[in-house]
Amino acid sequence: MTSFQRLCFSSYVVTPKEVHEAISQNAPTSISTAPKVIPICAAWFMPNDPEKRTGPEVFQKKRIPTARFFDIDEIKDKESEYPHMLPTCEEFAEAMSKLGVRRDDELVIYDTEELGLFSAPRVAWTMRVYGHPKVHLLNNFRLWVKEGYPVETGPPQVPNITKYSVPSYNTDMVVKFAEMKTIGYDHGKEGAEDIQILDARSKGRWDGTDPEPRPGLKSGHMPGSTSVPFQELLDPETKTLLPKEELRKLFEAKSLDPTKPIITSCGTGVTAAVIEAALREADFGSDDDRRLYDGSWTEWASRVSPTSGLIKSTGSSRS
Repeated sequence: MTSFQRLCFSSYVVTPKEVHEAISQNAPTSISTAPKVIPICAAWFMPNDPEKRTGPEVFQKKRIPTARFFDIDEIKDKESEYPHMLPTCEEFAEAMSKLGVRRDDELVIYDTEELGLFSAPRVAWTMRVYGHPKVHLLNNFRLWVKEGYPVETGPPQVPNITKYSVPSYNTDMVVKFAEMKTIGYDHGKEGAEDIQILDARSKGRWDGTDPEPRPGLKSGHMPGSTSVPFQELLDPETKTLLPKEELRKLFEAKSLDPTKPIITSCGTGVTAAVIEAALREADFGSDDDRRLYDGSWTEWASRVSPTSGLIKSTGSSRS
C-alpha cells in the first residue's frame, strides 16, 4: 500500500493538520505521475467588497505551497447573464487540464484567510457535480495560518498541463429555474411535494427589508423558503464550520426535516454551498435528496414577474 493510499482522507471536511501531513507525503512534482494531493485555492470576494480585494491578488499574497487557483469568475458559463452558473463539461475539463489536475488526484479546496469559509464550498461542490472522485474541503485556511503551517507568496509556479477527460454532469445535484418556478407555484397546494428551500443570504435580504448587493434586484424570498444565513453555520472567530452536533441542533431548531428533500440557494449560488457543506458535515438529510439552485436569487428575482406572487417578504421590500 502506498503512502498516498494510506493517507486518503476519511471525511469530506478535513483539518489543516490532516492536509499538511497528506501534502508532505504526496506533494505535486513535475516528475511523478502518481496520484497527488493538490490544494486548490477558491478565493473570491463580493463585487462590492469595501477593500476591493480580488481572489487572484489574495492567492499571490498568501497560499498553501503547491496550490493552484480556481477562478469562479472565469470558470463558469460565460454565455449566461447570471454570475456563476456552472460551466459546460468541456469548459470544466479544459480548466482542470490547465490546473494540472488528473482524475485520480485528491483535491483539497480552500478559501481565504480573510473570510474563512466562503467560496471554497462552491468550488468543492462544482468538482463533485462533474464527478471528480476525491474532493475535500479544508476547514479552513485561516486556521491553517493561525496554526503555523507553511505558506508561500509571489507568482505561483505554472503547472504542467494534463489531459483531463471530459466528465459527465450530475444533474441530480443541480436545480434549474423551470423546476424552481414549479416548486414555487406548488408551495402550499394539497398533494405538492414538501421540499425545503434553505436560503443562505442575510436575514434582512430574505425578509425583503435590506437591499440586494446587485443594483435593481428586488430582495425577499421564495415561497416556503427558510432563512439560514451561512454565517450562522460558522464559528464567529475562526469562520470554520461549527461542530457536527451544533450544526444538527441548528438545523433542527429551524424545524427542518432530514427525511425531506432540501434545496439550497443564496445570491448567486456561492454561499448556498456553505449550507450544503454543513448539511453534509452534520449528516443531515440524504446526499440523494440535497440539491443546489445554481441561479439562486439573482436569477429568480430577475426572471419571475413582480405580480406572480413568487417573491415574498416580511417587511417593506425595496430593490
